[in-house]
Amino acid sequence: MIDDSLWPGLGRGTTRAIRQKLAGMLLLFLALGVPLAAGTIPDPQPDTFFRSYVGLTEDQIQSIRNGKAVAKILESRTPDEVFVFGSVYVQSKPETYLKLAANIDALRKLPNYLAIRKFSDAPQLSDLEGFTLENEDIQQLKECRPGHCELQLPESTIEQFQKEVNWSAPDLATQVNTLAQRLALSVLLNYQKAGNAALGTYRDKNHPTEVAEVFKSLLSRSEALPKYMPELDQYLLNYPKVQPSNIQSEFYWEKVNFGLKPTLRIVQAILYHGSQPAEPDYAVAVKQLYSSHYFETALDLTVCVRDTSNPPRPGFYLITIKGSQQAGLTGFKGSIVRKVAVDKTRSSLEHALAAIKQKLEAPPS
Repeated sequence: MIDDSLWPGLGRGTTRAIRQKLAGMLLLFLALGVPLAAGTIPDPQPDTFFRSYVGLTEDQIQSIRNGKAVAKILESRTPDEVFVFGSVYVQSKPETYLKLAANIDALRKLPNYLAIRKFSDAPQLSDLEGFTLENEDIQQLKECRPGHCELQLPESTIEQFQKEVNWSAPDLATQVNTLAQRLALSVLLNYQKAGNAALGTYRDKNHPTEVAEVFKSLLSRSEALPKYMPELDQYLLNYPKVQPSNIQSEFYWEKVNFGLKPTLRIVQAILYHGSQPAEPDYAVAVKQLYSSHYFETALDLTVCVRDTSNPPRPGFYLITIKGSQQAGLTGFKGSIVRKVAVDKTRSSLEHALAAIKQKLEAPPS
C-alpha cells in the first residue's frame, strides 16, 4: 500500500503549479525517446504532446478527451524493442489512481490479470502459492536444453529442472511448480541483495541474454530520466546500493495474459516523490525482474496530468508508456510474430485503461 508519509501533496488538491504537472508528462515522453522540437513550450493541455510527439489524430485526441481509451505503438530503435503509449481521461482525482495501483484486490479484477500477489516484507515461499506454470509449459519444459527452450531460463535452472524432476511421475505438475516457486523466491532474494547483477542470463535461445545489460540498454534511451529524476534513474540502475528517502518499492508476482500465452512475472513496483521544485510530483514505475515468456526486460511508467481546461473539468489524463525488449521479434518470422504481439499489446493496454477508468469513476460502494 502507499505510505502517506511519502506523498505529502496527496489530498490537498492542485497546490502546485501546472508547470510541475506538465514536467511530469514531459519527462514521460522524453524518458522513452519521443522527440521534442527545440524551444517547445508545453501547452497547458496534453493535446500538443498527443498531436506532435505521439502522432495522434484529432479524432484520437478527441476520443481521449471524451473518455475513450486510446493506445498506439511508438517507433523503436530495433525490432526487438516495443514501446506502447496509452491514455484515457478519467473523471476523478489523480490520487485515486495511486490508491488503485497499490490495491492488489482491485488489480486482480482487471482484464489480463490471471493472478497477482504481493511478497511479504521478508519474502517467503508461501508468498508464491498460485505461482504455477501452464500444462503446455510443463510439457515443453521437459524438452528444455540450453539454447533451446520455450521458457526464459538460465542454463543452471534448466539443468536443475532436468535433474530434480521425475518427468514420468503422476505428480509431475506439483514437482515442477514446487521447484519453480523455490527458484522464483531465489531470484527475488538474490536481487534484493545484489541488484541487477543477480538477474542472471537467459540461456533459452542460441544467443544468451544478460538481463542486467538488456535493462541498462532499454533505460539508456532516456535522456530526461537522469536529468529530471536522477534519484529514480540511479535507483533503477543501482538498487539496492542506493536507497533515497523519497522512493518506496514493493515486490509482486503476477500471471498475466497480454501476449500469446499466460506469462509469469516477478516485478518491482516503485513509487517516487519528487524532492526538487523542477521534478514531477510523483512517478509510478514497474520494473520487471523476471518473465517466463516474451519480455527479456520491461519498464512501465505512468503519470497523471490534471485537467486545466477553462472552465476546468474535475478529472485528469491517465498516461502510460510501456517499454520492453522482447525475444523472437527479429528476422522474417520474427516480424510476423512482432506484428501479432504489438497489436495484442496495444489492444490489451486499451482494455486495461478502460477498465481502470471504469473502476476509478465508480461511486464508492
